[in-house]
Amino acid sequence: MSEELVEKLKTALSSVADPHMGVSIVEMGLVTGIEADEEAKTAKITITPTNPGCMSAANMAMQAKTAAEALDEIDKAEVIVEGHMMADAICDMVNK
Repeated sequence: MSEELVEKLKTALSSVADPHMGVSIVEMGLVTGIEADEEAKTAKITITPTNPGCMSAANMAMQAKTAAEALDEIDKAEVIVEGHMMADAICDMVNK
């Protein structure tokens, strides 16, 4: 895993803001994991909302996927939402 690519992903994800706080999901600490495979051009991003019932979790997850896949180095990003009461449904929707 390339640290340089992980840093690029963090920068891309910094453009995604929590709509209630107006602060980057990276800055808020909601991005709890980033894995990247340069050869496969894939990324796996884990997001853990502060509130298990956060109404914006799906929106933030979709924006994170879009931001990651906008990088030339990433063709496919998987976003995993953890600690949310609808985590499975959100993951299914975002990653289909």
